[in-house]
Amino acid sequence: MKFKKSATGAALAMVMGFAPAAQAADVVIGVPNWPSVRVTAHVLKVVMEDNLGVEVELQNGTNPVVFEAMDSGAMHVHPEVWLPNQANLEAKYVTDKGTVRQNSNGVDGDQAMCVTKSTAERTGIKDLSELSNPDMAKNFDSDGDGKGEIWIGAAGWASTNVEKIRAKSYGYAETMQLKEMDETLALAEVDNAVAQKKNIAFFCYTPHHMFALHELVILKEPAYDKAKWVVKQPTDDPQWLENSSAPVAWNTAKLKIHYATSLEGSNPAVAKLLSQVNLNTEIVSKMTFALVVEKQDPAEFAKKWVADNGDLVDSWLK
Repeated sequence: MKFKKSATGAALAMVMGFAPAAQAADVVIGVPNWPSVRVTAHVLKVVMEDNLGVEVELQNGTNPVVFEAMDSGAMHVHPEVWLPNQANLEAKYVTDKGTVRQNSNGVDGDQAMCVTKSTAERTGIKDLSELSNPDMAKNFDSDGDGKGEIWIGAAGWASTNVEKIRAKSYGYAETMQLKEMDETLALAEVDNAVAQKKNIAFFCYTPHHMFALHELVILKEPAYDKAKWVVKQPTDDPQWLENSSAPVAWNTAKLKIHYATSLEGSNPAVAKLLSQVNLNTEIVSKMTFALVVEKQDPAEFAKKWVADNGDLVDSWLK
């Protein structure tokens, strides 16, 4: 449903000396800062506009900002919530307040620490815990300060905080500099390390195009153990790092669409669509590859993808 400003309201605004505000879109999709969420946002935009006749706007925002905006009605959709990474936001807005709904379908995701295959061959590293050995850590020291470097994620990612906890738990927080930086810059460092035959260790996850670009080795860890995974976020506990411990591998993640409960009243067709979208790891990996590696325009790619996957899209609209 589109809302039109009345002529009376517009005239009154002009008399009072200011121009009327631009009409708000029917649906606002929040877009955090990683490739797969961006491409999914564009696909959802095309599907909604072409099939449901609504106007859709994309707005950048961090995970907390998007959830808060869905709660207030300023935004309506988060295309890719990583769980358990965002379990605190899920608990607050889905379970406790009920202002956000979760799509029950999910894309499987894995999170770990990787090295390039050539790095593994040069250093002999196999296990993540080996980075706590100063002699091994020196293999990753690029600035001569005696500590290695490892990219743990971008600022604002919940997983980045978890990787700080894991580094403390395994002991390599003492031997490695934990680098927080934008993913684009971090992956450029991986490209350069491969080209220059240098050692590098970094946070890795699927679905992601990085595994299609380079031969990567996932460092081994003890299997996920719920009893040993004691993870708190800064929003949960001011002493979150001190009170957390995670000396085991991540559990398999689920990537799920979340949307404002208010859509069920204001635009039930959109809410129904968002509750039925179903993607998988292979599809999302290919979509991100098209954007990041092939440099396709996200809007144009989304239009073509929707046209080429009519049967799948139709299943979301039934």
